[in-house]
Amino acid sequence: MKYSFTQPNSEGSLFMLLSAKQFEQNYFQKKKGFTFHTIAWNRGARQTITIDEIQYSFEPNAVLPLMMNQSFCFEDATDIVVWQFNREFYCIVNHDAEVGCVGFLFFGPSRTMFVQLDAEQRDKMEKMLTLFEEEFNSEEEIKSEMLRMLLVRLIILLTRLAKKQYLPIDPNDEKLNLIRQYNLLVEIHFRKERQVQFYASMLNKSPKTVSNLFGMYCKKSPLEIIHDRVIAEAKRLFYYTDKSVKEIANDLGFEDAAHFSKFFKRITTINPSSLKRMTT
Repeated sequence: MKYSFTQPNSEGSLFMLLSAKQFEQNYFQKKKGFTFHTIAWNRGARQTITIDEIQYSFEPNAVLPLMMNQSFCFEDATDIVVWQFNREFYCIVNHDAEVGCVGFLFFGPSRTMFVQLDAEQRDKMEKMLTLFEEEFNSEEEIKSEMLRMLLVRLIILLTRLAKKQYLPIDPNDEKLNLIRQYNLLVEIHFRKERQVQFYASMLNKSPKTVSNLFGMYCKKSPLEIIHDRVIAEAKRLFYYTDKSVKEIANDLGFEDAAHFSKFFKRITTINPSSLKRMTT
């Protein structure tokens, strides 16, 4: 199974549905200059998925949203189905009010959210998969709109399930929106800003208010969210580029390599120079 749709008269708008056996091993999410959000569904047995060089258990009938800057490969891709779309096809940030997922499904509260499906939800997913396949095979002029509509349905379904599984209590919309906005701001500014005060001020809240909110609904503090994002990007650059420690430090907005090395070791207990040697 492999479908691909490029929207006519668009600047690189692309949406794909494929079985993951189409992926190469150590697949890194860059194709022809595009980067993709990915939704992977394990329809088979439990297996291991490696995300940014960390191994996770990918349980049967689980769905995993992956951000566009995450690399991943599957232990056995035979029964994996993957949806991929770039921001030109559907920008979840611009359509936040439509799907309510910015900062949640793709940006938090965890960078790896395995959404588990029960029998009823699996049936819904199978029916949606059939609709996707039919629409990809369609020759209708409104094909792009229909595919986009189906993608929105998929994101909304997974967002609802993820909220139930990952939030300890049911938050009101205002509080959940604040968490999502914080996570999205971190995604935008983490290379330059590493203080909770910066993000809290952009939200017109005090750092204490933001910290209390995260304490209610998230497993990590606002500061840990920032640090995790910086470390994740640093590791990605170590693993998948030839950049030096100095270059990576500069990319991430540190004054010098020494400052970056102290930060990295304090968070991970690993010296970045040692990690760089291990990955070359």
